[in-house]
Amino acid sequence: MRPTLAPPQVDAERRSDGSWLLRSRHALPSYPRHLTEQLRHWANRTPQKVFLAERDAEVEGFRQITYDAARTTVDAIGQALLDRGLGPTRPLMILSENSVDHALLALGAMQVGVPVAPISTAYSLVSQDFAKLRTIHGLLAPGLVYASDGARYARAFEALDVPAAQVVTSRQTPPGGIAFEALTAVTPTRAMEARYQAIPPQAIAKILFTSGSTGEPKGVLNTFEMLCSNQAAIATVWPFLRTEPPVVLDWLPWSHTFGANHNFNMVLFHGGTFYVDDGRATPELVTRTVANLREVSPTLYFNVPRGFDLLVPHLERDDALRDAFFKNLSVIFYAAASLSQPTWERLEALSIAARGELVCMLSAWGSTETSPLATTVHFPIRRAGVIGVPAPGTTIKLAPVGEKLELRVRGPNVTPGYLKRPELTPFDEEGFFRMGDGGRLLDESDPAKGVVFDGRIGEDFKLSSGTWVHVGAVRALLVERIAPLAFDVVLAGLDRPELGVLVFVALADARALCTEMPAGTPLEDLCKAEPLKEHLRELLESHNALHPATSQRVARVLLMAEPPSIDASEITDKGYINQAAVLRRRAALVERLYRGEGQDVIVLDDT
Repeated sequence: MRPTLAPPQVDAERRSDGSWLLRSRHALPSYPRHLTEQLRHWANRTPQKVFLAERDAEVEGFRQITYDAARTTVDAIGQALLDRGLGPTRPLMILSENSVDHALLALGAMQVGVPVAPISTAYSLVSQDFAKLRTIHGLLAPGLVYASDGARYARAFEALDVPAAQVVTSRQTPPGGIAFEALTAVTPTRAMEARYQAIPPQAIAKILFTSGSTGEPKGVLNTFEMLCSNQAAIATVWPFLRTEPPVVLDWLPWSHTFGANHNFNMVLFHGGTFYVDDGRATPELVTRTVANLREVSPTLYFNVPRGFDLLVPHLERDDALRDAFFKNLSVIFYAAASLSQPTWERLEALSIAARGELVCMLSAWGSTETSPLATTVHFPIRRAGVIGVPAPGTTIKLAPVGEKLELRVRGPNVTPGYLKRPELTPFDEEGFFRMGDGGRLLDESDPAKGVVFDGRIGEDFKLSSGTWVHVGAVRALLVERIAPLAFDVVLAGLDRPELGVLVFVALADARALCTEMPAGTPLEDLCKAEPLKEHLRELLESHNALHPATSQRVARVLLMAEPPSIDASEITDKGYINQAAVLRRRAALVERLYRGEGQDVIVLDDT
């Protein structure tokens, strides 16, 4: 069944300086003052409906929490945090992954005006130096720090030197620490309700940290107005949500705006059910997602492109899994990067096989600073790249910057600034937030056809010939051509005569090509193997035949065995590669690439 979507309607103004102003003709309706107003609403209207669910080793299937039970627990937690002196200047820091306890704790904090700061788990569990974690802790100065498991996060607590009395855990609570159950056992008082009623829409609900790709992580202030206006905008252009409360199985981390502000808040806003997926967009952990999808048939499915790349083969091999996945599905939604066209087409083929029709494929664009929706696709599209039209209440400016138009955003969904670093907020002279992304109208004569993403402004560079390389567009072509052998690529060639590429090789696919090499051969050796290099050479030569211009033609390649480093900001925990950080850290590899040295380097003919 196709979901009901609002028709795209856009007012467009072309200015004399070459810029555009774009606005939706759909008015932004009124929205709640506070996010937990929706929890109270659904606890009164559908008290026994399941709100949150997660796998639990102690019970068969999913542990489930109803809206009524969630409301009771959130009230208790709110009172407990007030009793411990937390407030607008003493926030709650959350180190661990998505979970029911994480959700309840975050809602309990917001209920009483305590900002919540969920932190990427990679900074606690993957990082070797804990530098970003310490920086964030210093900026926040939190009143309490939560992690699901005291033993698992012990090194992170030690690195932060957190007093035991400020540590909250759900399991293996350290001596002197606070058990999560102690917070939920508190009886709410009138003080809790008074604090809730006094919170204005402009109050800070949460603080989400950027990846620190251009320096230290920045704490993005998210107000209640930002979060609630964003959900009101989504409801306006996706009206089917009003009559079809979403059922969502999702792994996307709540330390990022996509998983938290877009997906989780959408379920809460519309009285749906959120299943916490303990899977991940990795070859090892996608099997957990597959197992969960055998039991949960979602109505909306969200993922990043890498997640879809990994899930599709499982759906193709297993008809029962495929049919369960598509059984109740209204929308497949991707964001964070561009979905490759082959994966898009495979999803369409699976949809037709399962249900005899195409499932609706949608997307959007925004950032942590826009909470996150700024543009939205609410009309049929047949390939990735179109990022939609302005969300209701949001004005988009396309402003000339060099050879491109920069996307800029103004509206109630935009952050007021960064925590303790107001000077870093990049507003222009008209109050538009400068996103650093390029965009262009698909059809200037009909703006309702949408905006096309045009790469990061700061990533583009010139070859020595003066020819611009538009990194986003070329990278998308290359990833589409050589995936899944390469899970990502980085383009090099600033002030060089020709384009070079650093390739992050996927271990499993490399081993599948190098069948004559012993099992367990390290990736470093596979990257020098002729079968892998020859296969990649053929793929890139086919790319070059279709794209002969020097700004798109690949002249040389280096295969990298070392994975991208999160400590060096080369990758986020959603799998997004930072081009500039990789080139900085691996400058010596770039030099070797252009000298043509090493068995892991491929120099293509006729360059």
